[in-house]
Amino acid sequence: MSFESFRNRKYLNLETFRKNGLGVKTPVWFAANSEADLSGPGAKLYAYTMGESGKVKRIRNSSQARIAPCTARGTVTGPWVDASAEIITGPESEHADALLNQKYWPFKQLLNFFGKFSSRSRTRYCFLIRPA
Repeated sequence: MSFESFRNRKYLNLETFRKNGLGVKTPVWFAANSEADLSGPGAKLYAYTMGESGKVKRIRNSSQARIAPCTARGTVTGPWVDASAEIITGPESEHADALLNQKYWPFKQLLNFFGKFSSRSRTRYCFLIRPA
């Protein structure tokens, strides 16, 4: 199934799975290259989270995921699509961060700034999401 339903959307609902198979749904910001072909098997979406979140732990355990377009509160507004998610680092993570900064300017920059003052670990993790 295609990622085309995510074009021009602000949020996606990312469902990742616990070791017992139970799915956990979380609305997240995401980005893709503006010229990206989201209709084929090579489609790529990028998302991120701050700190050692449950999403990070679940994605480390299993790349299985599902995604759907949603509102900021997580209300699903389109079809669920089977996907795989993986934590990325290095140049691809930097590229993902640049896409997210561009799409969510200035809000993402403000979150990054204030995150530096948190007492919790504020490591940033970028995810690559692909069609399953």
